[in-house]
Amino acid sequence: MKKIQVITLFPEMFDGVLNSSMMWKAQNEGAVEFSLINLREFGIGPRKQVDDTPYGGGNGMLLKPEPLFAAVEAAKAVDPSAQVVLMTPRGQRWKQSLAQDWSENEHGLIFICGRYEGYDERIVSLVDQQVSVGDYVLTGGELPAMTVIDSIVRLLPGVLGGETSAAIESFSDGETLEFPQYTKPAEFRGMSVPDVLLSGHHGEIAKWRAEQSKKAE
Repeated sequence: MKKIQVITLFPEMFDGVLNSSMMWKAQNEGAVEFSLINLREFGIGPRKQVDDTPYGGGNGMLLKPEPLFAAVEAAKAVDPSAQVVLMTPRGQRWKQSLAQDWSENEHGLIFICGRYEGYDERIVSLVDQQVSVGDYVLTGGELPAMTVIDSIVRLLPGVLGGETSAAIESFSDGETLEFPQYTKPAEFRGMSVPDVLLSGHHGEIAKWRAEQSKKAE
C-alpha cells in the first residue's frame, strides 16, 4: 500500500479530491492510504504562529522553519522511509514518466504545501524532491500537490481497471498525445465517426490511430 501524507494549512481543500472517483477507489481497493497533516497544529505559541516577516525586508510572510520541521518529523515517525516532496516553482517539471516511476517506487510520500510569500530556505534540508507543475505561480502548493498525487495514484495496480488503460494514454511514451476516440452514436449532429473505426479491420484501425497520435509540443 502506498502511503501519502500531505502537510498543509488547508487540509479541507483535499477532502473532495481524495474522497471521490479514482482516489476513493484507490483507497477502497487498499492501493493507497492518505493522511492530512494540519501545519497549524505545529504552530508556535498560543496563536499557533506558522509564519513571520523575512529577514532583509520585503513583502509578504514566510512559513517558519520550526512548524515545518516538526510536521515533517511527525510524518517521518509514521513512515520513516517516506520521501519528502516540496511543491515549488523552482522544482523539477512534473511529467508522466515521473508519475510512472513514483507509482512503482515502494517508498511513501510526504508532500509539503507552501503558502504566503514562501518558506524559510532551511526547510529544503528536509526535502528529497522539489517539484513544479508549470511555469506559473499559485497561491499555495495544495493544487499542485493534488495534481501530482492524482497522476501517481491512478497508476497504482488495480486502480484504473483495464490492463492497458495507462499504456495507451497521452504521454505514456513521454511525448505522444493519445489518438482521438469516439463512442455511440455513429452520427451526431452531422458529425460522423471515421469509417475506419466502424470497419472492424483491426490492422487498419491500429494504423489510423498511430497516424492520428500527435507529438506533444
